Amino acid sequence: MRRPGPLLALVGVTAIWGVTFVQVQDALELYPLFAFLAIRFTISTVVLAPFAIGPLLRLPREGFLVGVGVGALLATAYGLQTAGLELTTVASTGFITGLYVVFTPLLALLFFGTPVPRVLWAGIALAVVGLLLLNGVPGGSTVGNLLVLGNAVFQSFQITAMERFAPRHDPRALTFLQMATSAVGFVVIALALGDLEMPNDSRVWWALIVTGVFAGALGYLIATWVQARTTAARAALVFTLEAPFAALFGVLLADEVLGWAGWVGCAVMMAGILIAEPAAAATLRRFSRRRTAPA
Repeated sequence: MRRPGPLLALVGVTAIWGVTFVQVQDALELYPLFAFLAIRFTISTVVLAPFAIGPLLRLPREGFLVGVGVGALLATAYGLQTAGLELTTVASTGFITGLYVVFTPLLALLFFGTPVPRVLWAGIALAVVGLLLLNGVPGGSTVGNLLVLGNAVFQSFQITAMERFAPRHDPRALTFLQMATSAVGFVVIALALGDLEMPNDSRVWWALIVTGVFAGALGYLIATWVQARTTAARAALVFTLEAPFAALFGVLLADEVLGWAGWVGCAVMMAGILIAEPAAAATLRRFSRRRTAPA
């Protein structure tokens, strides 16, 4: 990403995903998780529908299959992460999930021959170190950690697939199909568990609206648009900023405490972005010149 616009848009999406951690944590104390995901993705689907109807009518068969397939990858990742989180620790889930930053460039290189520059590998290494400092050494259940690892792999496949197919098809149609496929999958699971019922708490509805409209419909629409303009490895690297944003908003909104290792981890991850992303480095240089320019 040579231009700062797509980079800043993607950073904004990770900030939205990070802030929703607080609302979702509160909501899940009051409402079943798979039912929450079913309604969340249904809201995303409904919000996107008016904007996606035209592009869907013009979408070729390949585009429809891509949207459904990528949506299935996304839903599987969410499901595995959720199942793993019930068996292992939150810290382990955060770190292992972030390993998609390593898997994604390897998959892109393996399947599509996408080269990964050395400077990008340096940024990826810093992101992994930052995640380790932020979340700590993985512990908890082995089975739970393996489920979360499966989530990271499926997220990597989803990001890698978007590198190849996002430039070919309308982002509105692709995002709608991803949200709709996920919604159907989670509705089926919630019904099978007997959990699907209308929420009766305003905090749950607030979390559903925020995640359904902003983190889901808007967030994935922007992500799909940006992924048509960059490589999977670069997108995955920026996506890791979700973790430090979640930690930051936990401190600001939920009175959580972030130790020195966590703050250092956030700084190391930001350094990785600045090293690996030309647009980020250029923006920082322009900002520095403005600050040092004489009045």
